[in-house]
Amino acid sequence: MIAYIAKRLLLTLPTLILVALVVFFLIRLIPGDPALVMLGDAGDAASLAALRQDLGLDRSLPVQFLVWLGYALRGDLGHSILTGEPVAAVIWDRFQLTALVVLVAVSLATLIAMAAGLLAAWKRDSALDLAVVGTAALVLAVPSFWLGLILLLVFGLKLGWLPVVGYVPFSESATEAVLFLVLPILTLVIIESGVLTRMMRSSAIDVLNLEYVTHARAKGVPERAVLWRHVLPNAFAPTLTLIGLILGHLLGGIAVIETVFTLPGLGRLMVDAILARDYPVLQGCLLFTAVIYMAVNLAVDLCYPFFDPRVTAQ
Repeated sequence: MIAYIAKRLLLTLPTLILVALVVFFLIRLIPGDPALVMLGDAGDAASLAALRQDLGLDRSLPVQFLVWLGYALRGDLGHSILTGEPVAAVIWDRFQLTALVVLVAVSLATLIAMAAGLLAAWKRDSALDLAVVGTAALVLAVPSFWLGLILLLVFGLKLGWLPVVGYVPFSESATEAVLFLVLPILTLVIIESGVLTRMMRSSAIDVLNLEYVTHARAKGVPERAVLWRHVLPNAFAPTLTLIGLILGHLLGGIAVIETVFTLPGLGRLMVDAILARDYPVLQGCLLFTAVIYMAVNLAVDLCYPFFDPRVTAQ
């Protein structure tokens, strides 16, 4: 197991360097000059040239990339052009809120999908199955920002049960922080449960048609035990892969959700960095997102043997 993890980590280094190269040069394609954004209309040519020199923007792109990559490999992602704060510290601070929302939402969506998908597969072509499939299809067709706005309108403005704008950290008030996170989490649960339910149902149908399930039923094993002991573990493996992809995507920043609900998370940080031409912050966020994807994929691979004994981590 340790050798497998070490091998996977070594294989990620070339990928990270390639990702860093692509990220660095793609960001330079964004129109606008960070120095000009910082100075505004009041800056003259001399001030602009001096600021570009201070920021290192007067160097050639290959030199800028090598300097940035050297520091990034040591864990130093530079400092924000606008605020001067260490990029790594800013990313970690924002990521904690994003991770909390995503992990809670995906966990709840997974529990819902496991139960709904398994029951739909068990009652295939019944009214229950049609209801589950129809609901999942409807959820998949709903844009996340639209659903978030509807939830804000209903539970925030009309009913007044939950706050609409802003965010209170847990360090100030845990109760208020939870209230501010209810709607964002609920939005993600609804959106992600649709695709997970469809995957779980499809996998469960395939497993229900296998011979060992028929054999278990023939031996008189109760139907509940057949579903939870034999069908669920094997049907969950493909769903686990999808969960890994969803986690990697969402942990990289839920920009739309965080913008709708005004949450100061990682996605909102990337949006603000794009608008402000804050190259160090944006580069750091994208590189951090790539690392998150790789870490989640590695974790999923390590979890496979627990659900499918035929898979070994070698």
